[in-house]
Amino acid sequence: MALIGNKLYRESQGKADDALEIDMQLARMEDDIRKLKIDFDIFFNGATKRAPLEARARLDSFIKRVADNRNLSYAQRYQFNTLVARFTSYRELWRRTLKAKGLEIV
Repeated sequence: MALIGNKLYRESQGKADDALEIDMQLARMEDDIRKLKIDFDIFFNGATKRAPLEARARLDSFIKRVADNRNLSYAQRYQFNTLVARFTSYRELWRRTLKAKGLEIV
């Protein structure tokens, strides 16, 4: 009986660890979106000459990797979808601003 109890405990610990890791990934994604917005604001104000396109591509791939995770709880999925919606609106804003400046970049 103790083996069954230990197995259930390990499984519940594994799920808790997975949930904690996902929460950390979502917090990192939120920070990355905020930093990328700041980088684009700096670029559009003329302080840097290159748009932070590499950082945007890295964030895109990170979002795709998290989207493939099937272990998200409903609350985590809601937070993820909220962050993706924020990133998408920023990406459209940056695309329109780049187009208006004549720097059409995909």
